[in-house]
Amino acid sequence: MNEQLLFKIGFLDVTFWDILDILIVGFLIYQIYKLLKGSLAFNIVVGLAFLFIASNLVEYLQMGMLSTILGGFVSLGLIALLIVFQPEARRFLIVVGRGTLAGRENFIRRLIGREWEVEDNDANIQSILRAIQRFAQDKTGALIIFSRDANVESFANSGVSLNADISSQLLESIFNKESPLHDGAVVINGNKIHAASCILPVSDNPNLPDWLGLRHRAAVGVTETTEVLALIVSEERGKFSIARNGKISSNLSLKQVENRLKKLHVEFYEGAKADEDT
Repeated sequence: MNEQLLFKIGFLDVTFWDILDILIVGFLIYQIYKLLKGSLAFNIVVGLAFLFIASNLVEYLQMGMLSTILGGFVSLGLIALLIVFQPEARRFLIVVGRGTLAGRENFIRRLIGREWEVEDNDANIQSILRAIQRFAQDKTGALIIFSRDANVESFANSGVSLNADISSQLLESIFNKESPLHDGAVVINGNKIHAASCILPVSDNPNLPDWLGLRHRAAVGVTETTEVLALIVSEERGKFSIARNGKISSNLSLKQVENRLKKLHVEFYEGAKADEDT
């Protein structure tokens, strides 16, 4: 270990592995902070951290009874974390797994020297735009999810499988208020309408605007844990919104929606990171 010694702080030897350990732990703490900030779970973490510090302090001071009581609270708190933070823990693991799959996917693309191919992409986008323009005019609510093979089944299984070609007529038929499939979301995967009437998780983010309805909150909820884009047409206002990565952009024009869908095609199927619209 001597050859790895970087410097000394008093009697403490600091090695390369100590620095790496600190950087990794700091990165993990920062990621957990970003995941939990703004939620009730963050306050619980702060409270539990305080109890942990206090428990170690009274143990060091040899205050036996108080140390036992606080130690019991900390032990119960660790169990409570698994219960209270179940949604956040699931979200964290999904984000980690999603990044791993994305890296593997990009590596395979480079290895075999080819890109994902989606035929007639522009024609499909124009079909979608014609449909949502009609929805906006008629004040028909709609929720369309754009996904890819790696993550589509996690929520598409809750709906009705279609595997149909994309067309404005089919989308209008699905979201017609008399259709048995109009409730829920349509999932588009590549150049196919994969499923309809899909049930999505609703976001519990307390920072979302109060005016957002169930359709918009479901769009945000599915994008919090899955690498998808959600397109929403408001039934009340006939306006377009897009949700991505747990954030929502509202009052978009038809041209802005078109640009986002084209950039999504580049990101999903050509491996390039598209810039977000302002």
